[in-house]
Amino acid sequence: MARPRFWDPEGRRFGGIPTYPWRMAPAGLLTRRQLRARGLRPGGQQVAAQLMWRSRRSTNGVRVAYLYRLTHARPVRPMTDGRRRALAAANTARRTCPTCGRDAGYVLPAHLGTCLPCAGPAALAA
Repeated sequence: MARPRFWDPEGRRFGGIPTYPWRMAPAGLLTRRQLRARGLRPGGQQVAAQLMWRSRRSTNGVRVAYLYRLTHARPVRPMTDGRRRALAAANTARRTCPTCGRDAGYVLPAHLGTCLPCAGPAALAA
C-alpha cells in the first residue's frame, strides 16, 4: 500500500510539525473542537501535531487542523458573572437597530446595518 500524501510523523516535510492525514492521528492527540467537546482546552501547550487534507474550500487546496495532547489539556474555565454580563451586552448590541433603537429580536444583517423594517422594501428586494 502506498503511503498517504500527508504522512510525516517525524515532521520533516511540513514545517517541522508531525503531520498526519485526515482521520489518521494517533490516540491522545485531539483538535480544539474535540477537546472542547470533552470540556477541555489546550491550556497554553504548544501544537503537538497537525492534520492535513485536500480541500476545494481553501485557496491553496490544503486545509490544516492542529492537534494538542490530551494529557496536557486543562478544564475549560467556568463562565463568571462578569463574562456572562459582557456576553449579554454584546449580543444585545448586535440586535439593537441604530436607526430606530429597538431590539429587533434577531442579529441585524451586516449588509443592511439596520433592522428589516428600517431597511425598507427596496433594500430587501436587492
